Amino acid sequence: MKKNYKFLNNINFPSDIKKLSHNELKTLAEEVREEMIDAVSETGGHLGAGLGVVELTVVLHYIFNTPNDKLIWDVGHQTYPHKILTGRKDKIRTLRKGNGLSGFTKRSESEYDPFGAAHSSTSISSALGIAIANKLSNKSDNVIAVIGDGAISAGMAYEAMNNAGSSKTKLIVILNDNDMSIAKPVGAMRAYLAKIFTGKIYFSLRETVKLIISAFSKRFSKKAGKAEDFLRSAVTGGTLFSSMGFYYVGPIDGHDIDALVSVLKNAKEVNYDGPIMIHIKTKKGKGYSFAEKSEDKYHGVTKFNVNTGVQEKSKSNAPSYTKVFANTLVKHAEKDSKIIGITAAMPSGTGMDIFGKKFPSRMFDVGIAEQHAITFAAGLATEGFKPYAAIYSTFLQRAYDQVVHDVAIQSLPVRFAIDRAGLVGADGPTHAGSFDITYLSTLPNFVVMAASDESELVKMINTSIDINDRPSAFRYPRGNGNGVELPKLNEKLEIGKGRIIKEGKNVALINFGARLNECLISRENLIKKGINLTLVDARFVKPLDENLIWQIATDHEALITIEEGSIGGFGSHVAQFLNEKNLLDNNLKFRSMFLPDRFIDHDKPDLMYKYAGLDATNIENKILDTINSKVVVKKSN
Repeated sequence: MKKNYKFLNNINFPSDIKKLSHNELKTLAEEVREEMIDAVSETGGHLGAGLGVVELTVVLHYIFNTPNDKLIWDVGHQTYPHKILTGRKDKIRTLRKGNGLSGFTKRSESEYDPFGAAHSSTSISSALGIAIANKLSNKSDNVIAVIGDGAISAGMAYEAMNNAGSSKTKLIVILNDNDMSIAKPVGAMRAYLAKIFTGKIYFSLRETVKLIISAFSKRFSKKAGKAEDFLRSAVTGGTLFSSMGFYYVGPIDGHDIDALVSVLKNAKEVNYDGPIMIHIKTKKGKGYSFAEKSEDKYHGVTKFNVNTGVQEKSKSNAPSYTKVFANTLVKHAEKDSKIIGITAAMPSGTGMDIFGKKFPSRMFDVGIAEQHAITFAAGLATEGFKPYAAIYSTFLQRAYDQVVHDVAIQSLPVRFAIDRAGLVGADGPTHAGSFDITYLSTLPNFVVMAASDESELVKMINTSIDINDRPSAFRYPRGNGNGVELPKLNEKLEIGKGRIIKEGKNVALINFGARLNECLISRENLIKKGINLTLVDARFVKPLDENLIWQIATDHEALITIEEGSIGGFGSHVAQFLNEKNLLDNNLKFRSMFLPDRFIDHDKPDLMYKYAGLDATNIENKILDTINSKVVVKKSN
């Protein structure tokens, strides 16, 4: 910590906060906000969401007895203030760096993180599980879930609320309503919350707090309950949460420490066997003018100048894969009115904001609802449209059942644009695209492609336009391309056909995905050692280019596959083919290179690939080890 703060310097754990007065809490909140801005300006990371919950974080740790009372954050990227106040302030400038703090809550990092959260909408479910576990163990500890930043839009949150409402178990849920997720939220829930806050019958903050305190102070008798229901209905103008079994209070100003202290203190002390929903209104980016004015641009940031708000730009002149995808899709959509863009609360992250500006009536941001996004796309496909579901690999995992049942079984031509394939760097294992090759290529009726550079990505998009009899997917990494020339829209691939990049002798390396450059580097190094290998870009894992693989397997003594995915993917499909054709009985040395069977912690992407054994040096060593290994020849009977 670089600055000499009045209070923050002496705050090491939440127990230290309890020594402060209400007015001193306000100063502490200002200091936490300043420290967070300063730290993130050096590390990069998620900024806006954390700034919006500074006061809430301070008061939660002031009122509740954490870590015995369990505080569960939804969307873990809003927890930087929480980390500062729970023994990690001296490490806050290691956020998202190798061996540093995670950008999300992480159980192995701190006892104050009772549940890891990087994907959204899990807090109520996990909190209810902990609350019922406490009940069964005769523990009286409080359980508090903070759900916000758009997470309330996901179906899982409603499944959890439905269960919690009938559980007869005390659970405190704080709805952090900042009218934002990563981008502007969408859907009926947003309109409902706006109605609550701006309804004609709305009391001043002071009057609202009085009503809440009065309601909480009652003993929840039947007569009192009717009076409270009337008061809450008058204040809110809506009864959705109440109808789901929650005792609803709010909305209140989430930046007013006095109000937060009063309400949370009563929520803690009240004897009530059931879930309580406290609705607070906050401002994303609160206290930093640049973030307040442009919440989506300051949701996640690179390093930036605190005084000007200017973020560091990429040093590469090559366009990002995301922009290449978006711009290519726009060009096709100009000619084909059937093309539809779909994203799940990630318009800027997937490039769908570019598509949406050009075709606002043909781009649909469905909110944090990946399951709905896929079945919605399937519905469009039944009517002859060409939906492109642009979703990060790690987020698409949440909709796997829909991919199987609603798309694959019905052989519907939904196109999956899978961004953030492979290891992604500072966001770590929760955001890595490690499994999509495996979980998609195992499905019948799918075309699965992986781009080795941005030129190949354009060709794969071009190809997908005409795949009208089954679903298709193309994966591409985070970050910038290689700066290669982009092809025209009419340049397409023959489905299921790979390409030979370099021809050599004895050893063949088959690449699937964006490790091609590393393969080229290793090949050049091996040439200096007298080894001239054949390099192939597979392009497809499904359908597999069996003719090319047969040719490579019969013309070479050793064959090695490499991919940015887990076991069970491209290498496994190649091995299965070789085994079925008895090619492995013919003195062929076969090896696969894929992501190791462990989750790789956040770091710079090149270092993560080094740890994973998928950089040029490891590729070179794998080839040398394969050449020098002995083959056990199977004897036929």
